[in-house]
Amino acid sequence: MKINKELNIVLLEPQIPQNTGNIARTCAATGSFLHLIKPMGFTPTDKHLKRAGLDYWHLLDIAYYENLSDFFRKNQGDCYYFSTKASNVYSDIIYPDKAFIVFGREDAGLPEILLKQNLERSVRIPMINDARSLNLSNSVAVAVYEILRQWGYPKLSTANTI
Repeated sequence: MKINKELNIVLLEPQIPQNTGNIARTCAATGSFLHLIKPMGFTPTDKHLKRAGLDYWHLLDIAYYENLSDFFRKNQGDCYYFSTKASNVYSDIIYPDKAFIVFGREDAGLPEILLKQNLERSVRIPMINDARSLNLSNSVAVAVYEILRQWGYPKLSTANTI
């Protein structure tokens, strides 16, 4: 029997609606909860956001927050901060049930003060030195599927349909 785990994806001040739409689709397809922290570079009704998420919006659990303090006030659990500035490799971490994985703005990442206060839970996705970063929606997908792999893909179909 698989344990009912809960994965939470947190976007701090996302700026590009297409990225957030793609992430919303990943959340919908994996049963992950999406948390969006304002200010955002778009509105929840943005046509590019909706188009990137396609027809998966009815499958999505989503919450909005006025700022980072509002998010922390309303949520409890272990947060893991994804950043190119971190030294821990994301796949070396064992993620607990109800984990929150936190990603920053596409143009700025997460605030350094937040990373410095959480060094042991700040993680990176390895890449070559000359690359500045991966696309935000790609980074989220990499992280989500590593955590779900560790958890045995709870609630996800792994059956062959051929």
